Amino acid sequence: MLKQYKLKNYKFTLALLVAGLNLLGVLLVGSASPGDQKKQLFGMLTGLAIMLIVSCVDYSFLLRFSWLIYLFAVGLLILVIVAGEDNKGAQRWLEIGGFQFQPSELAKILMILFFAYYFMKYEEKVNTVPVLFGSFLLIGIVLGLIIAQPNLSTTIIMAILFASMLFMAGLSYKIVTGVLVTCVPTFFILMTLIIQDRFPLIHSYQLGRIMAWLYPEDYPDIAYQQQNSIMAIGSGLLWGKGLGNNDPTSVKNGNFILEPQNDFIFAVAGEELGFVGTVTIIILLLFITIECIFIARKAKDTAGKLICCGMAALIGFQSIVNIGVASGLLPNTGVTLPFVSYGLTSLWSLYIGIGLVLNVGLQPKKY
Repeated sequence: MLKQYKLKNYKFTLALLVAGLNLLGVLLVGSASPGDQKKQLFGMLTGLAIMLIVSCVDYSFLLRFSWLIYLFAVGLLILVIVAGEDNKGAQRWLEIGGFQFQPSELAKILMILFFAYYFMKYEEKVNTVPVLFGSFLLIGIVLGLIIAQPNLSTTIIMAILFASMLFMAGLSYKIVTGVLVTCVPTFFILMTLIIQDRFPLIHSYQLGRIMAWLYPEDYPDIAYQQQNSIMAIGSGLLWGKGLGNNDPTSVKNGNFILEPQNDFIFAVAGEELGFVGTVTIIILLLFITIECIFIARKAKDTAGKLICCGMAALIGFQSIVNIGVASGLLPNTGVTLPFVSYGLTSLWSLYIGIGLVLNVGLQPKKY
């Protein structure tokens, strides 16, 4: 479980990048919702401790319990549907001793661990029908439980995460090309059906968000939050209005964005830190993603490589979705900005993932 590691192999750069971004997130959360700043700071300090502990645990040891990890994740997702807290028609949270816990956030990390094991075990057969079918069935169960909450945004992120790991595991380019040739026209067909309200698998509020994104002037009651977010980002200009400012024209101070400390924290960054602040956040996220990929290149085995690539995909794609929503490039959907948005479950889960990446870095392959 614990091994003798060399300090020179510890990727302090990654740890510092994460801590720096998280500290910036604490400041932004404090400006957006002062009452949540202490909780977020507590989440950061405990998260760093969790990261340090996990980074010292041999990931190969954890992979021995891969099927238990998978069953645990599925069990949590079932439990949240059966006994979760209902909030605005969605059951995504479990109440544990006065603390709210979102199982789908932890499930992302658990699935990275499980599929790192699964694809390494069947590395030579990853392009065969049994292995592909088995992986689709296993991820399908998880995706089905998440979308049943309902939580479409997390379902999409999880699907992208799985696809990224499958590709890095050695999926044939012929299969990738075939899937793209099929999926691209299918996407446009589905969008057409959704716009015409002929797609039964989407909820009415989800349809409303898509329509409000496409035609904001026709759906002002739904589009207002995303439009205000765009206005907030633009109003910050180069340097922003300053953290915690009392500017009466501020979108945040006027409460034109609901719960800005969560999904729309990037709008707060744009308004208060300006172009310089938002670019700083994007660069930090980019460097964290790239650092995970660099560590993956030196991993001792396929599982280590997939853990790192899985975390890179999770942080990278989730950041793209969050920033895309805040800037109006994507339909409104609830996804946190990694290490920046408020949320202890998301924060701790990400720190666990980074801890795993750091442990992979502590065990580089020998040349």
